[in-house]
Amino acid sequence: MQKLRLALVQPDLAWQDAKANRQLLQSAIEPLRLRCDLVILPEMFTSAFAVGSGAIAELHPGPTLAWMQEMAHRLDAAITGSVAVTVNNQRYNRLYFVEPDGSSQLYDKRHLFRMLDEHKRYGAGTDKLLVEWRGWRILPLVCYDLRFPVWSRYTAAEPYDLLLYVANWPAARHQHWRTLLQARAIENLAYVAGVNRIGRDGNNLNYNGHSAVVTPLGEELLQAGTISGVHQCSIDMESLQNWRQQFPAWMDADSFELKAP
Repeated sequence: MQKLRLALVQPDLAWQDAKANRQLLQSAIEPLRLRCDLVILPEMFTSAFAVGSGAIAELHPGPTLAWMQEMAHRLDAAITGSVAVTVNNQRYNRLYFVEPDGSSQLYDKRHLFRMLDEHKRYGAGTDKLLVEWRGWRILPLVCYDLRFPVWSRYTAAEPYDLLLYVANWPAARHQHWRTLLQARAIENLAYVAGVNRIGRDGNNLNYNGHSAVVTPLGEELLQAGTISGVHQCSIDMESLQNWRQQFPAWMDADSFELKAP
């Protein structure tokens, strides 16, 4: 059965400096060539969570997408993370999932963080993105989406093996982060990877990382703590399928239909 090699990148991001952040992240991930299958970067990894500044938003497609395509090709790995973009005068917190051949898919953050007025400055996404990569079905989401279990729900119509959250999650709510990652893994019988940043941003918010990979049983397979850099582990399809066969709780889940807010 297949394993998927994950590389979680937990940086101290520069405030509103895309060039510096791309250089920082490139130095961190270049040694991963042929050593991983999926590189996961944080939310708004080119700027940090500077939603009050329209200047950070790139046109789509822009230089960061081109950089991700170049790095995915060099590493022979997929790369994902989110960046602020502008499309038809509307800004989005947009996650890209980029493969080594240069192909890319996107997801616009659905749940916008009103405590910092993200909902006033950015458009909300309406559609999920389900990716198939090297034998794994992956659902990538962004930060505040973690608090909304219905949007993250595993269903027969939208099945996945790995649930991703890229984030800028402040240290003040550190316990929420760890608890919710475990909850999403347990309730969906799936692996969950959450990637966060460290350091202090221009909003004077502190971030303490704790990027993690959680097994379908809710155990932390990887816990990065507050250490900056790249943290790696492998997840195992056979273990996932065995647990789903032993404990098929998804078969008894309530049916539901999502409606636009």
